[in-house]
Amino acid sequence: MLVGRARHQAGALSAELRKQGASVIEIPFIEIRKPRSFKPLNSSLRNLHTYDWLILTSVNGVEAMWERMSRLGLSLDGNRERHHSQRDRVRVAAIGPATKNAIEQRGTRVDVVPREYVAESVVRSLKSKVKGKRVLLVRAKIARDVIPQELRRAGAQVDVVEAYETVVPRTSRTRLQQVMNNPRRRPHIVTFTSSSTVKNFVELLGARQSSKSRAAQLHGIQAASIGPVTSATLRDFGLPVQIAAKEFTIPGLVSAILSTVARQR
Repeated sequence: MLVGRARHQAGALSAELRKQGASVIEIPFIEIRKPRSFKPLNSSLRNLHTYDWLILTSVNGVEAMWERMSRLGLSLDGNRERHHSQRDRVRVAAIGPATKNAIEQRGTRVDVVPREYVAESVVRSLKSKVKGKRVLLVRAKIARDVIPQELRRAGAQVDVVEAYETVVPRTSRTRLQQVMNNPRRRPHIVTFTSSSTVKNFVELLGARQSSKSRAAQLHGIQAASIGPVTSATLRDFGLPVQIAAKEFTIPGLVSAILSTVARQR
């Protein structure tokens, strides 16, 4: 089984799969980098008290934001105490349980987690609450614009700031091609935990390939997707989705893989 999460995040997924008896190869499809400039993020964090809502859509975003706040000598709860009553404090929305846990581990309460862990569900959870409100969305450099577009339509003033960017780890190209071309190491399943992992996987294989030749290269390998957005990206590249998590989390992905493998035995 091939796990393509960023190097510092692969451990939890790999450990759970190994616990279930899988042989795991880790080759990162994404690398997390700092933004080229911290100025927009710095400015937003220094003025966090002026926002009504803070939205975080990934654990990477949480880590990047809190690291920056620490460097600036800022505290989310300190902002609240100085500038808000408890009733009017900046409220926090997290896209899913992993992001929520990362925020809570830093001592901050999360007010909203949507039922489904995708951008559209974040919008459904918030659109009745944000009219006339100021919203700060902290995210990757390149991401879907569903949240800012739809919340603006709902009457919110939304600022989007980049906390990090994801890039293709060039050192993974040779390793991936060696694994794919070695019959003894070729994986039965490849896991995809975001649209970025899909896009970068395709680039690492050879972005100029046609969908037909790409599908032929991956013949016999099953794609395991964490959620509908990731699945849609796989299909956009002509790659079928054989395994799809019902709950859009790492445990949900592991469960879907185990269920599929059990059925195929």
